Amino acid sequence: MCCLTDSGKIITDVDSLRSEIRDKSVRVIDVRREDDYKQDHIPSAVNLPLANLLSDDSPERVAKLVNSLGIDDETSVVVYDDTFGALASRVAWTLEYLGHADVSLLETTYSHWKSLGLENDNQTPEIQAKEHSVNLKPEILATSDYLETAKNRDDVMLIDNRERLNFLEQHIPGAISLPYRTLASNDQILRPKDDMKRLLENRGISGNSEIITYCGSVGTLSGLAYYALKSVDLPNAKLYVRSFKEWKKLEKPTEKQEDASYWDLSAE
Repeated sequence: MCCLTDSGKIITDVDSLRSEIRDKSVRVIDVRREDDYKQDHIPSAVNLPLANLLSDDSPERVAKLVNSLGIDDETSVVVYDDTFGALASRVAWTLEYLGHADVSLLETTYSHWKSLGLENDNQTPEIQAKEHSVNLKPEILATSDYLETAKNRDDVMLIDNRERLNFLEQHIPGAISLPYRTLASNDQILRPKDDMKRLLENRGISGNSEIITYCGSVGTLSGLAYYALKSVDLPNAKLYVRSFKEWKKLEKPTEKQEDASYWDLSAE
């Protein structure tokens, strides 16, 4: 079973991935560090450490990386990590921005996969390079310039996915706090659909608004929130990839939650 939206699959469950691996109908990407990958990984997975991607995530270089991983426009891709889905989300979003339609997140982490006693090995698969087109989707990207104008519009919501205390200290004006830790459920990187809907609605996040997510620096925590939004059929989501680090560096306006108790760290 997979979680679906109009734009395709968001989450791939464990049983589905095992079946796709047997059928050789999927390219699995492990975004952990190379040393961890070499020790063991999901069978047939290829390694793309997030740090490698972020060293230069220009579309031209990303296309070269994708080609070298044997991914073309039609390849079904599932991404996993061992960091509650945040690193995998950033890689998946980057593929989506490049124009890749069929990319999803594994529903759980690699540690949990192993704890279930599922298959793993330390073999590096032979990869035949492919050609992926570059068909950028600017509608899922928010830049600082775009955000500075958009945040004042009535039809735009801005979500801060950092820890609650960081939000209270300083955030982009008008942002709503949705700590990344609230998005998971048990051993799954994202809550079930109805549960996620309830969480978001409790925060006032629903409807047809354009929703922009951001976090501390490189768009990992907010990447997870981006997919949380898509998992409940809120398609008009954007990721402010450079996030609060860039916003502060550019000396854009920020605000502090003056009237908040510093013990107000509740998840719900």
